Amino acid sequence: METTDLSEARDRRWVAAVATGDEDAFRGLFGRYAPMAKALALRVVRQPQMAEEIVQEAFLSVWRHPDGYEPDRGSVRSWLMAMVHHRAVDTVRREESQRRRADQAASVGLRDEVSDHAEEVVAAVELPRERRAVRAALADLPDEQRAIVERMYFGGESQRQIAAATGLPLGTVKSRTLLGMRKLRAALEELER
Repeated sequence: METTDLSEARDRRWVAAVATGDEDAFRGLFGRYAPMAKALALRVVRQPQMAEEIVQEAFLSVWRHPDGYEPDRGSVRSWLMAMVHHRAVDTVRREESQRRRADQAASVGLRDEVSDHAEEVVAAVELPRERRAVRAALADLPDEQRAIVERMYFGGESQRQIAAATGLPLGTVKSRTLLGMRKLRAALEELER
């Protein structure tokens, strides 16, 4: 137990030192946790090169934003491993999404060769109406919900990035996202009727 406390105290000192730009402290954190982080990322993504990139991104984030560590929420180790795990899962999702889009594009290409373009014309006519509906539904959201939804979907930011940039707790960002999306869905469903 005492060894764990000493290790955690050292880790916290390293994170505090990284916040001042201390490269040796950063090297200490990296040396201690990079192998564990790579093993975790590798279990999720199953590709060594991709796992290395995930670990590099996570530690780059530590270097840029060491203030993201909140001692009252857990150990430095759990903070780092959570970062790596989230990035790995996001990578897997992104890869699967890209694969699905490529498959869909290939199947659409085959369909286009044998079909007429009536559906495309209908979709092109409906698109401006749908865009207006989405803009109107967004405009009706409370400012704090709209700002977060816009940052996520138009700015490409994650909820964690928004929380870090705005200083809001991650839970607040998540709840505002959920409420905003529910209101958008309800407004758009109402327009479809």
